[in-house]
Amino acid sequence: MMAQLQQGGPDEKEKTTALKDLLSRIDLDELMKKDEPPLEFPDTLEGFEYIFNERGQLRHIKTGEPFVFNYREDLHRWNQKRYEALGEIITKYIYELLQNECRLKKVTLPVDATETEPKSFIFMSEDALVNPDKLLVLIHGNGVVRAGQWARRLIINEDLDSGTQIPYIKRAIEEGYGVIVLNPNENYIEVEKTKAQIQLSSDITDEPAEKRERKDTIQKETKKRRDFYEKYRNPQKEKETMQIYIRDNGSPEEHAIYVWDHFISQSAAENVFFVAHSYGGLAFVELMIQREAAVKNRVTAVALTDSVHNVWHQEVGKTIREWMRENCCNWVSSSEPLDTSVESMLPDCPRVSAGTERHELTSWKSFPSVFKFFSEAVKVKNSLVKPTPTRRSTRIKYEEY
Repeated sequence: MMAQLQQGGPDEKEKTTALKDLLSRIDLDELMKKDEPPLEFPDTLEGFEYIFNERGQLRHIKTGEPFVFNYREDLHRWNQKRYEALGEIITKYIYELLQNECRLKKVTLPVDATETEPKSFIFMSEDALVNPDKLLVLIHGNGVVRAGQWARRLIINEDLDSGTQIPYIKRAIEEGYGVIVLNPNENYIEVEKTKAQIQLSSDITDEPAEKRERKDTIQKETKKRRDFYEKYRNPQKEKETMQIYIRDNGSPEEHAIYVWDHFISQSAAENVFFVAHSYGGLAFVELMIQREAAVKNRVTAVALTDSVHNVWHQEVGKTIREWMRENCCNWVSSSEPLDTSVESMLPDCPRVSAGTERHELTSWKSFPSVFKFFSEAVKVKNSLVKPTPTRRSTRIKYEEY
């Protein structure tokens, strides 16, 4: 509009001047008063006025109502930040449950970490390395979840049983398993960048000086416009941070291999079992690729829940695919009843229905079937008879394993 006015005659120029004058009188700070509240949230569940009831459901202390995401209308970003802040509190709450309710111990990684370097951790039962019979290893998927969780969404909106690994841990302990809970998403720490680091990162370039100067001019103008807009849209501009990765645990795949080398492979258990959800399945397959002989020698059975592994993309060899067909089962999201065989285009392990179409619920819905699968795998191993996978469109009979 301004450009069109400038191209006109004296009247249009007067209108342009008047419009500029009007814009100059607008108090941006006044406009910002209707913007989002400060991004400051409580650091406890009680501060949020929520608590987990006796059924493991998150409920408001006063009203008894479930969690409400849209706490403030038309402030989606603020609501999302509030949800994330609550999620961080819940992560710590789950850690406490693992230690206090499940009696697991927290073990720092790397095992030889110095006092100043970034660290991660896992959880394990007291007998995890010395149990001579059975060891259960749990691996969650990617994203915001941490050790002990399957899905944050389920913990907040459903209950602790469906969203956490606690039912698996408790049943495993009851049935005489040792337990190790991996923490594959704890890959780095975030620290605030100093002004010097921010400047250095923007200065590093191999471009010719003339091109760089022209580019800098454009970037400065762009930044000026963006900052003007950001001051209104996002008055609480977040600080610039940098990631410092944890040694030998910088990715879920690295983490799985590290825990295998330093803990699982050192355990006394005759039978090692894995439950791996979503990206955790991919991490397990990568572990097999890197430690094929050792995994085949120690692992009795693997329960995957809606695993996102891909034997072609991960370039899985024939011998591993054959082993997976005999020792793995993938409970996938499906409208079919629980344990109904589901056809697959990939030549790896049998796929059966988890009894739900919701990806995040597959670990919980397949929970009873997984332990039956493990029990049958031990019987098969002890009788020295190989299990026979089936792809019939009927319910799986565990005797076939």
